[in-house]
Amino acid sequence: MAIVLPDPKNKVSRWYFGGLSSAGAAMITHPLDLLKVTLQTQQDGKLSALQLTKKVLKQQGILGLYNGLSASLLRQLTYSTTRFGIYEVGKQSMSPDSGFVQKAFLAGAAGFAGGFVGTPADMVNVRMQNDIKLPMEQRRNYKNAIDGLVRVAREEGPLKLFSGASTASSRAVFMTIGQLSFYDLVKTKLLGLGLKDNLTTHLLASSTAGAIATTMTQPLDVLKTRAMNAKPGEFKGVWDIVKHTAKLGPLGFFKGYVPAFLRLGPHTIFTFVFLEQLRINFGYFKEKN
Repeated sequence: MAIVLPDPKNKVSRWYFGGLSSAGAAMITHPLDLLKVTLQTQQDGKLSALQLTKKVLKQQGILGLYNGLSASLLRQLTYSTTRFGIYEVGKQSMSPDSGFVQKAFLAGAAGFAGGFVGTPADMVNVRMQNDIKLPMEQRRNYKNAIDGLVRVAREEGPLKLFSGASTASSRAVFMTIGQLSFYDLVKTKLLGLGLKDNLTTHLLASSTAGAIATTMTQPLDVLKTRAMNAKPGEFKGVWDIVKHTAKLGPLGFFKGYVPAFLRLGPHTIFTFVFLEQLRINFGYFKEKN
């Protein structure tokens, strides 16, 4: 009599897999994130992504593209662990016939929580990346993410760590809906068309989710980046940042879209590929109802 082993594809993700997967993806895509942040904080928009890359390589070498990596990793381990954790735990408690709307609502709530929790690390990440284009005397020169958090709290007050939290949380709502719920939706549709639950399906679903998430979040991402990079007293509030950005025209809200897509697309792909592999190899079997 043949022994039937459990199918490893039926394993369920553990709550912290999303944070680990996102951190792994960030290590690969960080240079693209750095270029995106720098382009978004340009008011005159003189440098293109290619010109900026050449400038960074010329002035600081290849390691210049990894400025702020520690903050980027800390952000993923706070922001993404929170949103993926809430979404995965909540999704697993849903009934099997739950539809896309319920999952999208759950993803939005998870994203809002993750955006708030990850704001301090996100702020330090933005500032460390933006140091590249500033004159030497204006650079903040944080040694690492922890040093940045301590210095912001000491020099500008603890509340400054949550500057941009409203736009970060709002952006995270749409980001998480675009990535997590749409990934599940596209993956389910692909499996329904006869594709297998393998790397090809994961790549197709994650690349689609990445494109959707980029388009949904870019305007809020621009506002969030400007809020976090602002000097004390530069803006009176979110609406002031909106008006300042609007001077560039409608496309001003989509500054850095190409590097944002080039960064978020691969980041989303790597995140879900890593997540699926963690689930298959280290997940657990969910008990049948």
